[in-house]
Amino acid sequence: MPNTKSRYGVHPGVAITQKRIAELKGKTGRTLSEWTALIRHAGPPDRKKRLEWLKHEHGLGMNYAMFLAERAEGEGRGADLDSPKAYLAAAERYVAEMFAGPRAGLKPLYEELLALGLGLGPDVQACPCQTIVPLYRKHVFAQIKPATRTRIDLGFALGGRRAEGRLISTGGYEKKDRITHRIPIESAEDIDQEVTRWMRVAYEEDQ
Repeated sequence: MPNTKSRYGVHPGVAITQKRIAELKGKTGRTLSEWTALIRHAGPPDRKKRLEWLKHEHGLGMNYAMFLAERAEGEGRGADLDSPKAYLAAAERYVAEMFAGPRAGLKPLYEELLALGLGLGPDVQACPCQTIVPLYRKHVFAQIKPATRTRIDLGFALGGRRAEGRLISTGGYEKKDRITHRIPIESAEDIDQEVTRWMRVAYEEDQ
């Protein structure tokens, strides 16, 4: 099968994961494969007890303990962020699963919203996760989320702006979340000039 360029960008978590793996030996005394072998051979059977064991018996901080406890659970667990190639393959799978079955009818709306976001500029990247598709410029400025079988919530990073028109506050500003507002999308008619305008505003404010 010929190689085709993915329309998705590589999630920032890939670089973070690669850096963590590269630094494991120097910071903890073991490589990833050495840690997973040790955990599976000598560690407790469930994740909660493994976390405590890694922290108290091996002196690891919470971030390293959580990372290693997850990776020891099985091949492929968390490995989607190990490399750009692994992530991009997973990204396609995430989207296919997000819009499968009862939510399949939302796929055309997703495609239209994705095209709208990517069309804002060459610096926009869509980086799918398992339940949402964030749109990045320098940070996440919007996200596409299938909320129900019949509705996509199009989220925006708009700071402390007062909700107006069809904008609905998510409470995210108060919680210091990136996504602060949303517009429900249930049909192609909902992807109108108001949606386009707020998408553009969120993009331009992400400087």
